[in-house]
Amino acid sequence: MEIGQKYTSELTVEACHTAESLGSGDMPVLATPQMVALMENAAMLNVAPQLDEKSTTVGTQISVSHVKASKIGAHITATAELTAVDGRKLEFKVTAKDGDTLIGEGQHTRFIVDRERFLMKL
Repeated sequence: MEIGQKYTSELTVEACHTAESLGSGDMPVLATPQMVALMENAAMLNVAPQLDEKSTTVGTQISVSHVKASKIGAHITATAELTAVDGRKLEFKVTAKDGDTLIGEGQHTRFIVDRERFLMKL
């Protein structure tokens, strides 16, 4: 894993992605929880190819702002940039855009875990 490596996940906003549908609001716009999920997806996929098949990452913290609404049909990209590695702890800068317009940004922490051991603790 290299500091600065990036990955971008994409989503076209559909009715099922809206605040109205997810229950986080009552407007037909991209829901904040959906934007956050896309950011987490980008972070997970950023490092996934570098992990062995028994490992994955889990999100433990995210702090983001959602600064602009996006309508149904909008093409959203979320980019996660690896900013720090401390043992199993990974830190990311995350951003979301609607086209060229920034709609959200923040920080995200993930930890590398052994899949089987993690699930056995549940």
